[in-house]
Amino acid sequence: MGLSIGVLKETLAGERRVAITPKVIDVLTKAGAEVLVEAGAGLEAGYPDEEYIVKGAKIASNATAVAEAAQILLTVRVPVPGGLVKKGQIVIGMADPLSDPQLSAQYAQTGATLFSLELVPRITRAQSMDVLSSMASIAGYKAVLIAASALPRLFPMMSTAAGTVPPARVLVIGAGVAGLQAIATARRLGAVVSGYDVRAAVKEQIESLGAKFVSITIGASGEGQGGYARALTDEEIRSQREQMAAVLKEQDVVITTAAVPGRKAPTLVTREMVHVMNRGSVIVDLAAERGGNCELTCAGETIVDHGVTIIGPVNLPATVPNHASQMYGRNVVTFLKNMMTKEGALNIDLNDEITRDSLVVRDGAIVNTRVQELLGTPVTG
Repeated sequence: MGLSIGVLKETLAGERRVAITPKVIDVLTKAGAEVLVEAGAGLEAGYPDEEYIVKGAKIASNATAVAEAAQILLTVRVPVPGGLVKKGQIVIGMADPLSDPQLSAQYAQTGATLFSLELVPRITRAQSMDVLSSMASIAGYKAVLIAASALPRLFPMMSTAAGTVPPARVLVIGAGVAGLQAIATARRLGAVVSGYDVRAAVKEQIESLGAKFVSITIGASGEGQGGYARALTDEEIRSQREQMAAVLKEQDVVITTAAVPGRKAPTLVTREMVHVMNRGSVIVDLAAERGGNCELTCAGETIVDHGVTIIGPVNLPATVPNHASQMYGRNVVTFLKNMMTKEGALNIDLNDEITRDSLVVRDGAIVNTRVQELLGTPVTG
């Protein structure tokens, strides 16, 4: 008999995504797996139960029924295990183990196995499993729409009988996936766009999208492990802020996307910088959930300070649940298929870098060294 795979309905407030959509069910059923979906799991993302049934999935009345029948549970946001998860079960989803290691500890107590998809390594072979990149692209797109809606000016240059309206000036800080998508979207809306990143290597990527690269000198390279930006020294931060303040004076919109995995987001826009910006300007801080790149950001809130609107959106991918679920679902199924044998069984091969790096808890023991260190537990080899 093949694997039994369960899909849980998300329980986090405001979470409208679903772990897999009907479009990818056949990938699992063709591999011999049985798929059980909690009733209504895909409804808010635009995927009713009937579409899952047509693709060969079965519908269970509630989460308990799914958990009792499934060997593997697929989620977007890994739930608190409570009495839901049992010993020997495998849970795959986003667990945020570097910021919330206690959740991983709770899974260890159940005797379950937990894979956290945020830890999938950023290597070529794993690109199709990279949920962070998929969701960041949606966040970058949506951030620009939020900014355009809040800005009391038009984005594009418009020549009208009443005169010519100049285009808005947009600065995107951080040229990762979210930043690059924000640059591309702002350009499509007709803004004059600039991009900045501490990693000088992304200059070509910014310019290839038609944006101007903002050059701020900080000394050594700002690139750290895994292609992320590294944390800067105090002197580098001071120099960066002085130069950034001069740039911000010229902007109508600032979108910040800078993050360092497992750490509080770096403060790139200080209170003083906000105060030199023009009244009516807008800041959209995509790092709001990590403490914010702007000193004044409040996660989940919109505030106005000195005439500048500062927006701290949270969980933006959940606001575009249909396509976000479609992308996330493909990531999850590809990740799962990577561990399935030709016979349809599951093989947790620790020689596979993707499997090894994303495995946080196995059979009740925390096996990820970074999470072990955060919890202060003995580091195992």
